[in-house]
Amino acid sequence: MKIVLKGEKGLKIGPAQGHPSEPSEVHETGPPGGEGILRANLRLVAWEVTRTCNLACIHCRAAALDRPYPGELATEECFKLLDDIASVGKPIIILTGGEPLLRPDIFEIAAYGNGKGFRMTMAVNGTLLTSEKAERMIDAGIQRISISIDGAGVESHDAFRRMPGAYEGALHGIRNARQAGLDFQINTTITQQNLHELPAIQELAVSLGAVAHHIFLLVPMGRGKEISEQAISAQQYEKTLHWFYEQKDKVPLQLKATCAPHYYRILRQRAREEGKEVTMHTFGLDAMTRGCLGGTGFVFVSHVGQVQPCGYLEINCGNVRETHFKEIWENSQVFKNLRDSKKYEGKCGRCEYIRVCGGCRARAYESTGNYLAPEPLCLHEPKSS
Repeated sequence: MKIVLKGEKGLKIGPAQGHPSEPSEVHETGPPGGEGILRANLRLVAWEVTRTCNLACIHCRAAALDRPYPGELATEECFKLLDDIASVGKPIIILTGGEPLLRPDIFEIAAYGNGKGFRMTMAVNGTLLTSEKAERMIDAGIQRISISIDGAGVESHDAFRRMPGAYEGALHGIRNARQAGLDFQINTTITQQNLHELPAIQELAVSLGAVAHHIFLLVPMGRGKEISEQAISAQQYEKTLHWFYEQKDKVPLQLKATCAPHYYRILRQRAREEGKEVTMHTFGLDAMTRGCLGGTGFVFVSHVGQVQPCGYLEINCGNVRETHFKEIWENSQVFKNLRDSKKYEGKCGRCEYIRVCGGCRARAYESTGNYLAPEPLCLHEPKSS
């Protein structure tokens, strides 16, 4: 299939298949016109199966600690949630936390989701990933895991994770995953503290045998608020995403920028400058997905069943203990607003890239209290009036 870039007005699209760990949602470029509604197609559910964690990372949106958290969904409630999600579609399910391996029934939950036909993945910190647990993940149907590496060496990673031994623990977990034949990706949250190490972290991901490297731009939530001064500037943000774009032909990794919706605008700008067509062949899944998928292709479910557009945008759209997941997904007013590009405000609302970027709604909310406000870390000036 081919996606052909047509100036600022739109994309011609054809059918495509997504990777098991990625969405394959398409949104047109161009200023909001017509009814301005973004197509909602549930592709990803990030589910905080527990908030308990054995680390206390400086950026943690949940400010998770190594203690029990009351009110977490029981096993049967977890099964019911998966049943309810299945009534909407067959999205990728990311079992996250906290540290999901601290939940005793995690493999039962994964196996149940696999039996429902979901693509099951898990986000772990690696320190608890033994050879036995890697094998159990495979047996339960986990297709890929993510492990965070936020420094190129012991000192910087352990400082970020606030736990001596976290780096060696993560590498040990990675070795166990690789030995078991379990695909893994490296996730890196970028701050002023580790920005200069990003090339070395990517080299490390290659040397470890990762299949992908996903970068995350800090959103000041939870403990992240305490290090908000560590967030990179708009200029650094832009420069970093251009650098990331340039790596796509240099490393044998799937590369994805998360909480960095500008990347999908930059991809199209650079493609136009280079005379390239935006195709799956040239740009992989980046040609098919939108920057901010919150409420359009992605939702977050908290440890107590609260549904949100994403983990960083703590707006209660409903609770699965009280309302059927399908009802929340289809009828939450917050989700409806996020799907209506005409409701986006300021320069985001008039931007020609609104449908492929969308701006980070969580950053907008944290800086203004309005999730439809302009993305605060964007240098682009829209061409439309």
